[in-house]
Amino acid sequence: MFRLYSLLIGYLFGCFQSAYIIGRLKGIDIREHGSGNAGFTNTTRVLGKDLGYLVFFLDTFKVILACIAASLIFRGDSTFTYGFRGYPAGVLPCAYAGIGAILGHIFPFYLGFRGGKGIASSLALMLCINWKVALITFAVGIAIVAVTRIISLTSLVMLAVYPITLIIFKFNWEVVALILCFSVLTYIKHIPNIKRLLNGTESKFGYDKNAKNEEVKQ
Repeated sequence: MFRLYSLLIGYLFGCFQSAYIIGRLKGIDIREHGSGNAGFTNTTRVLGKDLGYLVFFLDTFKVILACIAASLIFRGDSTFTYGFRGYPAGVLPCAYAGIGAILGHIFPFYLGFRGGKGIASSLALMLCINWKVALITFAVGIAIVAVTRIISLTSLVMLAVYPITLIIFKFNWEVVALILCFSVLTYIKHIPNIKRLLNGTESKFGYDKNAKNEEVKQ
């Protein structure tokens, strides 16, 4: 039962949709501008880097809190609770809570299940499960974004690298299966981005002063 409870804990944390809330404070629905995504990349493009970075911080922090809460309640292991209360449940409470938080971010119930794509939240989950594996994945991501400045491409590559790295490090099969399922979901959410990448029309990271007035891209 701790799996279900961890998912629920994570989902409730994940429903704190920072991009939407900050957009409303600025008088807009962030989902109706730029790419239409309620995440840090679109917030940066529409409202500027400062608010974009704030959204990134909040979206990562809520996942970390969810993972810590589930790990402490169910005595699980994670980067932030290792050795604190013992870890007979292993990393599973952390993994389920993190997945739940990302699902809450992508499908918040009070916004008609229309949220973001969960990239910042995914990075936080990677860090919570194991910081060493996360650093390897982050290094790949940093190299790609430094060259391309395309967040979607960087995210998709990292989501492919992370489960492979977990397998190499011989992680619990259930954790690997969870991450693989989540990666598939994220790829589905990124189908419009994948199409733009193939067409060479995907936007690069940065503030676009015209994005606030653009139609939502289909």
